[in-house]
Amino acid sequence: MSETHPDPDPRRSPGLESGGGVPPGETPPGESSTPAGAPDQNANTPSGWGPVPLVLLLVLAVLVAGFFIAYAVAL
Repeated sequence: MSETHPDPDPRRSPGLESGGGVPPGETPPGESSTPAGAPDQNANTPSGWGPVPLVLLLVLAVLVAGFFIAYAVAL
């Protein structure tokens, strides 16, 4: 994406006053923008939980539940 928008030449821009101001009712000329150089924000978004963390959480939950069940039975 090598899209560039140079600043307009004030001598050739319609609607500009002598000091570079814009009279009432006129739209100011466009300026260059920075989105062309910004990285894509959607490139690094996480896609959710992977299978390994989910399995580890499930095993941990079963172990904790088993501990409490064994503790309750031992009483």
